[in-house]
Amino acid sequence: MNRIPRAVYTKEHRDEAVKLVLTEGVGVSEASRQLSIPVKTLANRGRAAKAGKLKDVGRHRKPLTEVEAQLARVKRELAEVRQFAYQIKINL
Repeated sequence: MNRIPRAVYTKEHRDEAVKLVLTEGVGVSEASRQLSIPVKTLANRGRAAKAGKLKDVGRHRKPLTEVEAQLARVKRELAEVRQFAYQIKINL
């Protein structure tokens, strides 16, 4: 069974997620559901934003183009669907 690929988010997506939690008062768990981000990832980003270190998150990675980000999302969704289909097949 293949693992689900690691999700890659653009800077804009990261900023939107943190803004939703910090300025709009939406809870971390609710925001993570709305934006399809793991709760722990969003909590870490919120903590980094409060400490003023959000710009350092992901600094060692090369910036993604919109096409690369979209490809990463599609690959992740495909892996999730395959995993779900595999689980259904086993449970029958």
